[in-house]
Amino acid sequence: MTRPSREKAAQIVQDAGGRIVGRTRMQKIAFLLEITGLGEGFHFEYKHFGPYSDELADAMKMACAFRLISVEDHETNWGGWYSVYCSAASARVGLAERNILASEAAKFDPVELELAATAAFIAAVERSDDPWGETERRKPEKATVARLQRAKAVYRHLAGLKVPKPLPAIA
Repeated sequence: MTRPSREKAAQIVQDAGGRIVGRTRMQKIAFLLEITGLGEGFHFEYKHFGPYSDELADAMKMACAFRLISVEDHETNWGGWYSVYCSAASARVGLAERNILASEAAKFDPVELELAATAAFIAAVERSDDPWGETERRKPEKATVARLQRAKAVYRHLAGLKVPKPLPAIA
């Protein structure tokens, strides 16, 4: 019997160490788990913030409604909002690779993680020969030279982790 999507979504928070700050970060962690063979089966498409799953967004709402995770919304200093997802449950035993990837990805700056995940999506799903260049074209307001350099470092770090299916090899 397959687990409900709400349980799968809650598991991502648990595997990331019990806390994920931001919806964007949550989406990118889940996408990276999917393309490395460690995911829960969520389908991703390209949206404004890169790889995005409507199914995951709905599952997160249900996970909160069923109290599998908690969410706190906070106002930013510029007037926007971000969510903090928390879980008291522990990560699954036996999936150390998943725990490591999720918890490592959760540590990075959300914009840099977004840029890295976008490049991965463009390389893996869209099969582009220039995923970093395409990421820069799609996200000119975020893809500054400095941020792209840091996003590439994030990508290299995550690509160096042991996973069943390696991230695409991109320069």
